[in-house]
Amino acid sequence: MTEGIRHPQFEVAVIGAGPGGIAAAAKLRMAGIDDIVILERADDVGGSWHENHYPGIAVDVPSTTYQYSFERNPNWSRFFAFGPEVKKYHADVARKYGLYEKTRFDSNVEREVWDDETCCWTLHLNDGSTVTARFVISAIGSFVRPKEDVGIAGAKSFRGKVQRPTSWDEDYDMAGKAVGIIGTGASAVQIIPAIAPEVGTLTVFQRTPVWSVPKPDFVVPMAMKMALGIPGVSATINGAAFIAVDVLLRFVSKTPIRAFRPIADKFDAWLIAGYGRYVRWVVKDPATAAKLSPNFGLLAKRPTMSTGYLPAYNRDNVTLITDPIEKITPTGVKTRDGVLHKLDVLILATGYEVFSDPETYRPGTVVGRNGFDLAEFYHAEGLQAYQSVSVPGLPNRWTLVGPYSWSGTSWHAFVEMTSDHAVRAITETRRRKAAVCEVRKEVADEYHREVHKKAEGVRYYLTELNGHVPTYYRNSQGDSTYIRPASFFEARRQTRKFPLDDYRYEPAPVAGAGQIDTTAGDSTPAAAAR
Repeated sequence: MTEGIRHPQFEVAVIGAGPGGIAAAAKLRMAGIDDIVILERADDVGGSWHENHYPGIAVDVPSTTYQYSFERNPNWSRFFAFGPEVKKYHADVARKYGLYEKTRFDSNVEREVWDDETCCWTLHLNDGSTVTARFVISAIGSFVRPKEDVGIAGAKSFRGKVQRPTSWDEDYDMAGKAVGIIGTGASAVQIIPAIAPEVGTLTVFQRTPVWSVPKPDFVVPMAMKMALGIPGVSATINGAAFIAVDVLLRFVSKTPIRAFRPIADKFDAWLIAGYGRYVRWVVKDPATAAKLSPNFGLLAKRPTMSTGYLPAYNRDNVTLITDPIEKITPTGVKTRDGVLHKLDVLILATGYEVFSDPETYRPGTVVGRNGFDLAEFYHAEGLQAYQSVSVPGLPNRWTLVGPYSWSGTSWHAFVEMTSDHAVRAITETRRRKAAVCEVRKEVADEYHREVHKKAEGVRYYLTELNGHVPTYYRNSQGDSTYIRPASFFEARRQTRKFPLDDYRYEPAPVAGAGQIDTTAGDSTPAAAAR
């Protein structure tokens, strides 16, 4: 090869080894692209299923839908599997596809910087080292990082034991302790019934109630496992569920707003009244039941499934507090009514920074062509990306969980879709022997105009009809960038069939000092020998 040509260390860098990163890396290898590295901030694969190991953790969708289409598992022990089994499933998939050997653990990517001269990305890690790659797939997920600032005065002053869902101390014995938990989101709904029988007292500090319906969980019988092992059975079951979600999303995205508004209003009012009756039937104390009854629609916040959450409030040792928190003190939590709730343990289930919020993106962390800064762009222009995965100004880079991405189906079906898009674009770039693949700005702008228009019904539901409730489905800019206003099958078709010329492919610069050779990473014996 020409002397002086500088190669990136890897052809593809995948950031994150959670469900999305595993999907992307496995699909890259299935496509014959093996010169890859996975950069994972934790010490094992699994993402949230590795970091979270709090009491009661489990999937909130049937296990049969929470898996990859290319690696179906007929042997789930429960219909709604617990966290350790879900973690093991992802580890097994990673092991089967040889991803452990491709992963650098304890490697947190702090900055991504594009180099126009070498046509590659330089990834700056937390230990001061760098990794260079021709292509980057960001698979950091939906819940990017736990909120460091819980937004409560005195949060760091508590002298007792502090527990967080992402850093749970399993060796700490809470038996007989006075425990408080701040938050009633998805994690809290699982933690509360799991710990209530063992702690001395449990005080739940609620800002907003949560929808929680019974979870039809059961041990999967052998006959059912055998049936799920028959080729096509699991896929058919999942397909039926996706069709149901498909119908709902088609209705929301395609119904004219004038017709959608009254339907949504009546739908919410009917469900709110019905759920209120259900809560009063389950929870014995009328005052507590009233506090647990939402005044917002089922889909305004993430609904939850739990057989034990609402009944937990019937226990003598469980108290629900809805008075606003004034501050956290060294000995407990003081509410605005002047009461100090003394605690031995404080659980902070206060949520995450989410991919759909502009604040999640820090200036200077993703810098592309000509100094293009992703955070500055999102703050100024709103969150947007072509098919949720690529942004003009960021060549050779795709995000698996981007603006307007979640299609209402299982997480794995969703990240497989976006992985397919990235792999297809990378494969085409290699076929053309191009150095750069960048989505055309006019194509991305037109896509955003269309998706924003389709999201009108979702925005009405989240910002007007249910604008009084805090939710990560609506961001600080008043937009609903979490949800993709398209049916699952439509989104999957777009991902698999997007016009290849929606991207611009640039040839490699003339080989010379400091420039890249696009043969790097090719699946040839010569490339493999390097």
